Amino acid sequence: MPLPAPNVAADVDLSGRVIMVTGASGGLGKPLSLACAARGATVVLHGRVVRKLEAIYDEIVAAGHPQPTILPLDLATASADDFGNVASAIRAQLGRLDGLAHTAAFLGSLGPIEHQSFDTWQKVLRVNLAAAMALTRSTLPLLSTASDACVIFTLDARGDDPRAYWGAYAAAKAGLSALAATLADEWESRTNLRVNAVVPGPMRTPLRTLTHPGEDRSALPSPEALMPLYLHLLGAQGKAESGTRIDARAWLAGQPASSPLVSPVATGRP
Repeated sequence: MPLPAPNVAADVDLSGRVIMVTGASGGLGKPLSLACAARGATVVLHGRVVRKLEAIYDEIVAAGHPQPTILPLDLATASADDFGNVASAIRAQLGRLDGLAHTAAFLGSLGPIEHQSFDTWQKVLRVNLAAAMALTRSTLPLLSTASDACVIFTLDARGDDPRAYWGAYAAAKAGLSALAATLADEWESRTNLRVNAVVPGPMRTPLRTLTHPGEDRSALPSPEALMPLYLHLLGAQGKAESGTRIDARAWLAGQPASSPLVSPVATGRP
């Protein structure tokens, strides 16, 4: 699929669209929330810490952009009913949902499997994988009524190339990749629903600092560099723009970056 050129301001009009960003106060979620609002979207700001969401809310309103909605929810402890209430709140307050960008992430602890606790594994899997499924499922009725809706999953290279000590985080991201591929296949004939996945690669974010504390951060791209890509995917694209996994590091380098989420099957289906 044709992608926008990197390092070029995104020419995307999101006016009238409602976009939910999970992890809206995070290293990737905050600039994405601000960028969506600046292009006319009504942004649903999800996060765990209310004061951080309120700060982003104030910044968006002060800039004269559409008034966002704050939606606090702890993904590590949320129940099925809580996720259902998210969809009900969006329906009641805004009446629609055109995009869902999953950027929330929780690293847990890095170390040998024998040093990783079961409770930490549960939390990492809940935040990075189970919550993404639950939010997508609960909001699907809203997304399905939109003329054009998109869900974006944010993956990690460690999900495809797990290494020692990455344990729960690598497993969760591998599962998230499988979830994205499953939805791409299930939604193949649903012309108004698109699903894509982005692998951001190393960025100047707090999570990267935790995993690589001695790294030269100045050599890494900022999350803002990925905004043209995310905004393009959240815009009103055709169905042909669905079902791809995008390597943002390759995209930033001007190299081929897209591959199908669902592996081509020569004959039939399993």
